[in-house]
Amino acid sequence: MVIGEMTQDVDLVVIGAGPGGYPAALRAAELGIKCVIVEAKKKVGGVCLNEGCIPSKALLHAAEVIGEAEHAESFGISFSKPKIDLDKLRSWKESVTGKLAQGIAGMCKSAGVEIFYGRAVFEDSRNIRLEDVAEGAPSRIKFKHAILATGSRPLTLRGLDLESPRLLDSTGALDIKDIPGKLLVVGGGYIGLEMGTVYAALGSEVTVVEMTDGLLPGVDRDLVRPLDNHLKQKFKSILLNTKVSGLKETKGGLEVAFEGQDAPGSMVFDKVLVAVGRRPNSDGIGLEKTGVEIDKQGFVVIDEQCRTQDKRILAVGDVSGQPMLAHRATRQGVVAAEVLAGLPSAFDNRAIPAVVFTEPEIAWCGLTETEARAKNITVGAAKFPWSASGRAQTLSLAAGQTKVVFDPESTLVLGVGIVGPRAGELIAEAVLAIEMGATLEDLVATIHPHPTLSETVMEAATAARARLERQKAQKSREEAGTRT
Repeated sequence: MVIGEMTQDVDLVVIGAGPGGYPAALRAAELGIKCVIVEAKKKVGGVCLNEGCIPSKALLHAAEVIGEAEHAESFGISFSKPKIDLDKLRSWKESVTGKLAQGIAGMCKSAGVEIFYGRAVFEDSRNIRLEDVAEGAPSRIKFKHAILATGSRPLTLRGLDLESPRLLDSTGALDIKDIPGKLLVVGGGYIGLEMGTVYAALGSEVTVVEMTDGLLPGVDRDLVRPLDNHLKQKFKSILLNTKVSGLKETKGGLEVAFEGQDAPGSMVFDKVLVAVGRRPNSDGIGLEKTGVEIDKQGFVVIDEQCRTQDKRILAVGDVSGQPMLAHRATRQGVVAAEVLAGLPSAFDNRAIPAVVFTEPEIAWCGLTETEARAKNITVGAAKFPWSASGRAQTLSLAAGQTKVVFDPESTLVLGVGIVGPRAGELIAEAVLAIEMGATLEDLVATIHPHPTLSETVMEAATAARARLERQKAQKSREEAGTRT
């Protein structure tokens, strides 16, 4: 050991102060475990708070306000064209993240959880070395247990790694340094569509390129269809079954070459946003010196108690696998802390909700029809169109639907999908229904306030029950006919 080095002994070190890390530390502190957090960046909250969920939703709210003002013309209220002050918009966005970061730091301080800023590197299964540490932080931490919550970072595409201020990842796109006249979004997943929505509202001419045959690959097509119709009006173009084959900087911008059956050849854009997914931050932190197992995709392998193959190390959040969602990380963080405290806790949730914060929003949880077909699972499904919703009509936003997937024998609710305004706020009822083992009748018999969008969940369940009753009656008639 170098003279002057400071080593600190702790029961638990949490590596990462994002939505998986700080809830783990707070829960551990509640349970009497002495713990500290090590965070590589100089602020708490992780990617979600600083470079993802929160700043993007702040900007999406701004986009929604612009969209609502435009839409108001349809029922007789007109506004003048919005004037966009980018400096003020950025300042407001940063104030939102700043306040939330202060709140997290305050909660940690109140709980007695110390935060050290520096990059943690494992030396073995008992010790980490801290690099680039802030003043006052130890250079080493000796721990009994560690919770790995290092998150993820944007993926890059081979051939699209040009060093240019015109080439953006999701983090750079959130800075909103200017409003490009022409923006190409590479990737039709939720990150690309959310950021495309923001820039289109601010005035950019947005083109999306997606290599598969549809936006939001893997998401139920019934849910994607209304969004697809809306984005075709808002975006300049959507290029499906197309991929980017080349990129070079020219005087006028970035020249992009495309490949595909109906690909346009090449086009020039002011900026290009690459949003093709994320990769786990499991490399370069010394995990090879521990017993932690990493799979081919770079994810740390864990069990349902968030334990790795190394008995002293647990992992939560993006670094531990799909789905890479902040709320999954938070739940896992709590589980990991409870496991270390000896409680019978496990990440055995039946449903993890997902939300795409576009306009309209898409939210789903549990089993989808697409997944059921892939797994040869027999399910029933019923939809309720928002055109029949009184509340949706009063909002003049009837292009939505709620869909329930169920077991035709037990009538258990297996999955729910919603597309429409505030779908993300509505999906929690469905998550609870699946977690509690609710049946269609449970949703039908639950009184929902009227008129609200939440009624559409009840109405979709009512439609599903009616379908089952018709099928049962038909079967009875057929059996009676056979007997006679």
